[in-house]
Amino acid sequence: MIKIATFGEIMLRLSSPGKEKLLQSPLFNATFGGGEANVAVSTACFGHEARFISVIPDNPLGDAAVAELRRRGVRTDFVVRHGKRLGVYYSETGADRRPSKVVYDREHSAIAEAAPGDIDWDEAFQGVDWFHTTGITPAISASAAELTLESVQAARRRGLTISVDLNYRGKLWKYGTPAPDVMRRVLAFADIAIGNEEDCQKSLGLASPGDVRSGRLDLAGYEALTLEVMNRFPNLKAVALTLRESHSADHNGWSAVLRDAGRFIQGPQYEIPVIVDRIGGGDAFAAGLIHGMEKFGRGAEALSFAIAASCLKHSIPGDFNLVSEAEVLALMRGDASGRVQR
Repeated sequence: MIKIATFGEIMLRLSSPGKEKLLQSPLFNATFGGGEANVAVSTACFGHEARFISVIPDNPLGDAAVAELRRRGVRTDFVVRHGKRLGVYYSETGADRRPSKVVYDREHSAIAEAAPGDIDWDEAFQGVDWFHTTGITPAISASAAELTLESVQAARRRGLTISVDLNYRGKLWKYGTPAPDVMRRVLAFADIAIGNEEDCQKSLGLASPGDVRSGRLDLAGYEALTLEVMNRFPNLKAVALTLRESHSADHNGWSAVLRDAGRFIQGPQYEIPVIVDRIGGGDAFAAGLIHGMEKFGRGAEALSFAIAASCLKHSIPGDFNLVSEAEVLALMRGDASGRVQR
């Protein structure tokens, strides 16, 4: 097992019950989540030593967020406690033809107001093998973007393996700098790029192989797109793109592709006809890919593990993918009946 560090924002997640619309009834389910925290929790579930690096306010909500990470086996030694707000997001789970929705309340959160110099990266990266971050934090504010760039530069100086999930969030890129201007600088320090077709189009400014909302996938287009990403960023050792066929809010097809220096690999496809919660599915894929690459190398088996891990996440409420390696391997072996285990 390896030591993994992730950097980003953890938020309070307030979800309407079941598949109700927001405030259809005066109730919210309160949990925590956020892309980079989700990866830390998932890799901890796979048995790695995971640490979460962030800036979290020193107040009861911040205390609860830190306690939740610790409960899930994630180290929080390198969380900086200052700022006034913990970011919040509201989630509404869609059904049939009604899409799921996310509403952000993240302005002036502790990490949005953090800046380069606020985190001692040399200390935070002590003993770490792999560093993971995303395109979400750089979208929050200009200072958070510079802090993210500082993080990957520090990780590169220490020789860590660096993965970046592009994770384009159109609702967050509002401070005036286009996403490609930031994310191209960040990705220039990465070893592994993760995303989907929309991320490549809007985070990197590359042409997409098709209509990202159509629910139809063009494999040849993805082969060309991954090659273009590798050519644009010669520092990359691999590019992984998830492929989601969105038939409805409840029913998706799920797969992914992987390109390294010499191969283009298509992974298995799963039909997910009853989605419990798709939020965090991409983070589950990223965590599965990190674990899969560490266990199996950069190849088809690592990709299959990541796809299966993310498939299982669609069955779990909340942001975190709380499955073990054994459960993912069982699905990879074809145990998909859902029968009761006695």
